Amino acid sequence: MTSTPTSAPVQDGWTEPPARVAGHLAAVAAMWQELPQLLPKMIAAPDDFFDAEAPIGAIARRLAAIPRTTAPQPSADGEVEVLAGTAFTHHFTDAPGDGETVRWHYVESGPADAEPVIFLHGVPDSWFQWHLVMAAISDRYRCIAVDLKGYGQSGKRTGDYRQEGVADQLIALLDTIGVDRFSLVTHDRGTPPADHLVAKVPDRVVRYGRGQQHLWHLHPTLHPQELMFTAPTAPFVLEDARTTTIVAYTALGAKPVDDELLVRTIAEFSYPGINTAVPRYFNSSSFRQEWVERRTRLMPAWRCPVLLLQGRDDPGQPYEFYRDPAVLAMLPEGSGLHLLDAGHFWPFEAPAEAAEVIRGFLDGEN
Repeated sequence: MTSTPTSAPVQDGWTEPPARVAGHLAAVAAMWQELPQLLPKMIAAPDDFFDAEAPIGAIARRLAAIPRTTAPQPSADGEVEVLAGTAFTHHFTDAPGDGETVRWHYVESGPADAEPVIFLHGVPDSWFQWHLVMAAISDRYRCIAVDLKGYGQSGKRTGDYRQEGVADQLIALLDTIGVDRFSLVTHDRGTPPADHLVAKVPDRVVRYGRGQQHLWHLHPTLHPQELMFTAPTAPFVLEDARTTTIVAYTALGAKPVDDELLVRTIAEFSYPGINTAVPRYFNSSSFRQEWVERRTRLMPAWRCPVLLLQGRDDPGQPYEFYRDPAVLAMLPEGSGLHLLDAGHFWPFEAPAEAAEVIRGFLDGEN
């Protein structure tokens, strides 16, 4: 049984979410129930739903505003594109995994001889999620943003999609591209494999910026999306990358994200095979399994400073769960918490704050 200063313990070791988020969690749960029936109508005539209660009305307005897009042309190895005034170089490599090799796409910025920082994105995102933070710190760091297996332009074959298996494959990728010691910054579903990675090679990880994912406290009402991702219909739902992205960013975000950023995010989530690959992660594990593994064998193995990076206004991950002094005391020396003035998608909701905090953490200032 676990509890925080503002939460009551419940059966099975779950922690009851704070009362302040009860209304939002009920609305989100209702949304997941209603969406299969509502979405076709919302896509066909979004203006009919503009005045609906949150988050349905907001989703309908974004559906009307964001144009349809398709996946970009595949990048070439060594191709350079300039974003936010910074040069980003695309790379492809094959590294051991799944009994043979896994094809990886990753993007670099900054000096090749600087201290490496590895960025792992969440869903429905890609390397692009990190480009604003990378642009802000690449004067000092070698920034490497990876398209996780099954996402973006990385490989999407069937294989090992367990969080621990993907962590092993990420280690093999870093070995292949010659990265020894590194810092790690993650968001959302990029965090579960990172939790394993930090535990597996503690002597190689300098600092861990652990972003926007459950940690010690958990409750089933906080991850209703698990049912959608594990349903037989998941590939058909995810095939509509535009709707998937708009629903996620609208329902979980607290601040508006520029349309231009959403359009590129949608495009990167539109590559063929993503819709069938991403559900493999959810069918290979569960939020409960990840929670048990963190508490029993992963967190005790972490050795580097860990900065918990959480959006203050994400009710699905209540900030009280991360401010718990007993939880913070479990983390290695030099660890801490930063609550960003944003919702779930703070890399785009609060990019300047995110970059400043991450840079300070990497510099050893917090």
